[in-house]
Amino acid sequence: MKTAVIVFPASNCDRDAQVALRQVTGQEPHMVWHAESELPEGLDLVVLPGGFAHGDYLRTGAIAARAKIMDAVKKRAESGGATLGICNGFQILCEAGLLPGALMSNTNQHFISREATLRVGETDSPYTKGYAAGDYTRFPVAHHDGNYQASDEDLDRLEGEGRVAFRYVEPINGSARSIAGITSADGRTLGLMPHPERDMAEGGRGRVFFERMVEGLAA
Repeated sequence: MKTAVIVFPASNCDRDAQVALRQVTGQEPHMVWHAESELPEGLDLVVLPGGFAHGDYLRTGAIAARAKIMDAVKKRAESGGATLGICNGFQILCEAGLLPGALMSNTNQHFISREATLRVGETDSPYTKGYAAGDYTRFPVAHHDGNYQASDEDLDRLEGEGRVAFRYVEPINGSARSIAGITSADGRTLGLMPHPERDMAEGGRGRVFFERMVEGLAA
């Protein structure tokens, strides 16, 4: 499987994503700098990693969403290319218009660093193929702006189209309808606030997520 990780100034989870992908694919991911204009050919997956791209100035993900490489990322995603945005990457996907809504400051106005239990929502996506709806998993979370918000219309559409991939079991940051992760209409793009790439030990829940994702994308 051929993968790429987009690296922005102040990304700090790009190496975590690199290691995670290497472990589950057996191949070295391409590390693509934000100022490049083209992606490598033949990619099976693009990952937008966590961090604080451009220092989170203006809004989280706002500057990164306008990076030169994002034209290629958007074009590929809109054509069905698998794209995973983790934490800051989720914020960037929303700012780029690839996913609806926005990630706001946590309601407690504090940075949250802990583990969170998630419930799998819909499973008609390569990212959740190995789960059953209602399954539980647990990933690390580390964010200040993880409070997912969208219009009632968008939230109803996400629910109706089966695009809520993961929900928090317990309230953690104020996210509407406890949303922790959503997919695009075609299921090929996932925005996920928690960090599965930080739990890659053998048998770790994050590793299980990545292994199942690889299987789902290969199906």
